[in-house]
Amino acid sequence: MQKTITLTMNPVVDKDTHVAGIVPNKKLRCATPNYYAGGGGINVSRALKKLGGQSLCMYLAGGPPGTHLQQLVTEEHMAQKVIPIEGWTRENLSVTDTNTQLQYRFGVPGPKVKEEELQEVLTYLEETLATDDFMIVSGKLPQDVAPDFYVEISKITDRKNAKFILDTSGTALLPSMRSNIYLMKPNLGELSTIMGITSIAATELETLAKKFLKTFQCKILVVSLGAKGAFWAHKDSFEHIPAPTVLQKSTIGAGDSMVAGMVLYLTLGKPLSEAIKYGVACGTAATLHPGTQLCTKKDADRLFEWVKHHSVKKE
Repeated sequence: MQKTITLTMNPVVDKDTHVAGIVPNKKLRCATPNYYAGGGGINVSRALKKLGGQSLCMYLAGGPPGTHLQQLVTEEHMAQKVIPIEGWTRENLSVTDTNTQLQYRFGVPGPKVKEEELQEVLTYLEETLATDDFMIVSGKLPQDVAPDFYVEISKITDRKNAKFILDTSGTALLPSMRSNIYLMKPNLGELSTIMGITSIAATELETLAKKFLKTFQCKILVVSLGAKGAFWAHKDSFEHIPAPTVLQKSTIGAGDSMVAGMVLYLTLGKPLSEAIKYGVACGTAATLHPGTQLCTKKDADRLFEWVKHHSVKKE
């Protein structure tokens, strides 16, 4: 039976709160915080669950924050595989100023991970992945992990004939391009880095996408354009998918919700174009909610009806 596995190498406990006015050198009395299990792959699994899908949520966790993270994942009723580590799981903070509706996001580095802990990740995937499974690798790597670690995972997906889906940034981005990728979702900044240029104009996307697909082992390129939607390329097909205009409350997890929507529809056997449109709807739906609440199926399905009628496809 086809499985979907998400991997989060550098997960986080996200703390979300709000306060009326952010000013320096003053004690700010914030609202009672909400806590969420976070990190790229975990957010994808959470969004899949909200959309009615299933996945195995695989992540590294250590210390008291790691125990809290496991509790949060359990409360969302997701199947999980925890790789225990000695280092402590990181904790991030997002604060919304209710006077301005501006959100401030504070992120910290993750723990160092030992070689034997990394090997446990690879061993488990070697034993678990099967033909046509979806292997979603999302998020940055922890400190001091070899930047080509995701390439090692792609070698396993190759051997198992599974589908490797990549959404990463930072030091892992360029080395990961040596992977055999089924679907990749960079944003414009990440695509610029990959292609070795400083910026990308909308009129250049099609030309760059053709070059990208010829240069790297990647079947499907989906470029996230934020509030402007997405652009995708596969072989000789190109399409710009605009996103509906909404009042954004938070952009945290929008990209992860987008990946979840795309993968859900692909596992259901939907056409590629339709899957990516649903992904754009899910990414937009995630911005309707504060903090790290991600998308809801009700919002995603409603926005999907708009997206389906506002795309421009070119063969």
